[in-house]
Amino acid sequence: MIRAGDAVLVLNAGSSSIKFELFEVAAAGDPISRLVGQVEGIGAAAPCFTARGADGALLADRRWSAEDGEGGAPVDHAAALGVIVAWLDGLPAPRLPIVAVGHRVVHGGPDFAAPVVADAAVLARLRSLAPLAPLHQPHNLAGIEAAAARFSDVPQVACFDTAFHRSHSWEADTFALPPEFHARGIRRYGFHGLSYEYIARRIAREDPALGQGRLVVAHLGNGASLCAIHAGRSVDSTMGFTALDGLPMGTRCGQIDPGVLLHLIEAEGWDTARLAHLLYHDSGLKGMSRLSQDVRVLEASDRPEAAQALSYFCWRTRREIGALAAVLGGLDALVFTAGIGENAAGLRARICEGLEFLGIVLDPARNAAHAREISASGARTRVLVIPTDEERMIAEHVTELLGVG
Repeated sequence: MIRAGDAVLVLNAGSSSIKFELFEVAAAGDPISRLVGQVEGIGAAAPCFTARGADGALLADRRWSAEDGEGGAPVDHAAALGVIVAWLDGLPAPRLPIVAVGHRVVHGGPDFAAPVVADAAVLARLRSLAPLAPLHQPHNLAGIEAAAARFSDVPQVACFDTAFHRSHSWEADTFALPPEFHARGIRRYGFHGLSYEYIARRIAREDPALGQGRLVVAHLGNGASLCAIHAGRSVDSTMGFTALDGLPMGTRCGQIDPGVLLHLIEAEGWDTARLAHLLYHDSGLKGMSRLSQDVRVLEASDRPEAAQALSYFCWRTRREIGALAAVLGGLDALVFTAGIGENAAGLRARICEGLEFLGIVLDPARNAAHAREISASGARTRVLVIPTDEERMIAEHVTELLGVG
């Protein structure tokens, strides 16, 4: 049981970074964000640590160089967490007591449909899923292990990007393979669930009527996907067995005919390691443009490949919005979120072009101003821009799982 005034530390561990946010537990209502920061460049020559207060004021900005030598820069997740904890311990009193640590875990497989305390048995099961999310799962688990070593007397709570999608129908969940494959866990899981769940909850709180409606949420960032939501529950998603499927992304290809992969293996002699590098690291916006996965760089470029990459990204996103609207039987709102969705007004406009048949019409001035609602007055379908907050969603899950008393 957690008490009001305690703190929940949320960690989001990536391949070379740990993002953290410290939340104070309120007696009622949402957790209150007090501190946010990250260690970036773990294991690199010049990592950095930054932290800010709830008001955005910069509280820490430490950068290491190669000259710092052994014992200086953080070389792994345990060392990076040590930097974060040492800084938290050095804050002036009174300090909030950390009573739980919440973690983002990308893949929960078929077994985990809700947050869970990550004990040894849970970690062993999650390690077996690492091949399904190689860019994320090993680093997520490294964050849990590092936090468990440092906070050995508090629960480590794993919150899954796949859990929100466990409400899918069998038709949305399965592949057209013999039934034993589904029984073995080879099925469509969907990802970005913490982001989608946050958006669904926020809309339900702010606009209960719309929260019961039919939404397509576009989580567009370096990883990109769409989710169909009805009455707050996930109905379908563009991602599948792994986080490779669906939309093109920063470096990932998105949907591809599996026959292409068979051809590369059988006719051109590719092995799985080479295929994996192509699909995860050298495709998407970066691969198509031969330049960058950063939309800002591509929009500023005069290279035709950059323009083609953006055009394909918008075309494919528009195509999948239409497909999910069909699954929902209509559409009440389209919601943009994540880095590209929240900030790239030009791409939002291009994605929405041609969707007038769904009642989607943008107001150019509202879109350019990044207003919360960017649809034109009188449009049948609302178009919203809502910043996501996966860390807050994790904090809410921790307090709900452990209870507040």
